[in-house]
Amino acid sequence: MTPTLYQTLLGAAFFRLPDALRALHGVHGTARYSGEVTVVRGTGLLSRVCGRLAGMPRAMTGAPITVDFASGPKGEVWSRVFGTPPKASRMRSRLSHRNGELRERIGPVHFRFVLHTWDGTIFWNVAGARLLGVLPLPVALFRDIRCNEREVDGRYAFEIEAALPLAGPIVRYHGWLLTAPADAA
Repeated sequence: MTPTLYQTLLGAAFFRLPDALRALHGVHGTARYSGEVTVVRGTGLLSRVCGRLAGMPRAMTGAPITVDFASGPKGEVWSRVFGTPPKASRMRSRLSHRNGELRERIGPVHFRFVLHTWDGTIFWNVAGARLLGVLPLPVALFRDIRCNEREVDGRYAFEIEAALPLAGPIVRYHGWLLTAPADAA
């Protein structure tokens, strides 16, 4: 069977991860996971504009989250639904790899991340970014983007935090997903 995106990027380290991370990142085909999320948005004008342009979810506490994964030979698509309709926020990103880096397209920005593991946690470190996939952006702009994935109480847990110079905090969201698919996507 063809290795998944994370198996390819992490190699042998993937198989030393906790069960919850291996289950979620070992998906072939499609799967739906659900859980709970808290989202804190930046309050400044520039922060709100940046968050909206990037398609970040609205602020919410202890809200439901659903993530549909579609994994294939060219990468993965993550379709997230934060909250419940009609006020649900949707965010979609495409992930792939090249030259040992994770590539994620989210909104108008195309990110390059280097993944590493430590003590059962996956850390994402920004290695580069481009606006609309064409215009290179200084990596220093994104030094305050932090992402990690880990297992907490047997569940997949995540924490994403993004701030930009001048704009300040854009978004911080954290929560968990059930490691067994809720139902097929």
